Amino acid sequence: MYVIVEIQGRQFKAEEGKKLFVNHIMDVEAGATVEFDRVLLADNNGEVKVGLPVLEGAKVVCEVVSPLVKGEKVLVFHKKRRKGYRKLNGHRQQFTEVVIKQVIA
Repeated sequence: MYVIVEIQGRQFKAEEGKKLFVNHIMDVEAGATVEFDRVLLADNNGEVKVGLPVLEGAKVVCEVVSPLVKGEKVLVFHKKRRKGYRKLNGHRQQFTEVVIKQVIA
């Protein structure tokens, strides 16, 4: 059984025991339980339920493994040709690592 759940504007395929890296969730500690109730689709061994836009009563229960994980460095390079203008900036995206404990659909 799996569900498609919307977490902070992004859609994830969630199954029990699966590890996800979601956008950073503020004010959450390691070991805390987080619930997401915006379930868009549920598939139970071929029986598919689609929400309009969400399924009523469906939710995903997660446990926070690590509240702050930094992703790979992304480099942003700006240049204007023949003008001598070059600028290099970069950032590391922040994520929260969660484990799916229970899927209720």
